[in-house]
Amino acid sequence: MASTTFSGPVTSTNGFVGDLTGNVTGNVTGNIAGNIAGTGRITHATTSAINATATATAAEVATGYITSTSAAATAITLPTGTLLGAALGAAKGTIFDLYIDNTGGASTVTIVVAVNGILSTGAADTPGSFGDLTVASGVTGLARFTLMFSSATAYVFTRTA
Repeated sequence: MASTTFSGPVTSTNGFVGDLTGNVTGNVTGNIAGNIAGTGRITHATTSAINATATATAAEVATGYITSTSAAATAITLPTGTLLGAALGAAKGTIFDLYIDNTGGASTVTIVVAVNGILSTGAADTPGSFGDLTVASGVTGLARFTLMFSSATAYVFTRTA
């Protein structure tokens, strides 16, 4: 297969076909669907640890993976939509998944949504599942939350796993 170099943005009306087996450097924006290198995995190169009640910084949330190993109940307040949107380079339609890992903790972690963040209709209507903002400790202490940005400074928050 031949190699082609482009100096500007590349778009396709019918998608792209092929494997991504090399290294990608620089910024990637837009939607990525499917498996990268066929692994089906998402690996977070960096994570953040929050082990006491606090407001998470936008940089901590932007890692996409927060751990807690606290023996005491912990509340993690998300940053404002403005701060988080800026850290993620968000715009209307941006979707971001946040994983909370409390498998090493000894008490629950509760997520608190901040200014410009609102619970989705699914979360408000079904608080026991989509709106469950607590993460148990121990082996079942993993949760995924999805933030869907309605603008660069506001997001809707839902528990998705």
